[in-house]
Amino acid sequence: MSFEVFEKLEAKVQQAIDTITLLQMEIEELKEKNNQLNQEVQQAASNREGLLRENEQLKHEQEAWQERLRALLGKMNEVN
Repeated sequence: MSFEVFEKLEAKVQQAIDTITLLQMEIEELKEKNNQLNQEVQQAASNREGLLRENEQLKHEQEAWQERLRALLGKMNEVN
């Protein structure tokens, strides 16, 4: 009877080892996925910063064009 208990214990230990191994593999996969997602977040943040700078530049250009247009319209009104 003690041999059967030993076999059951051995089977449970082996099952625990298998479970631990699978969990370690899953942890490694999740770490890799986490690193990949962190890189994507950093890239998105970098892209966002670039877009914000470009947006500011375009706003300034638009303001400059609007000012030129106002000046031209003012000159046209003076001529009339």
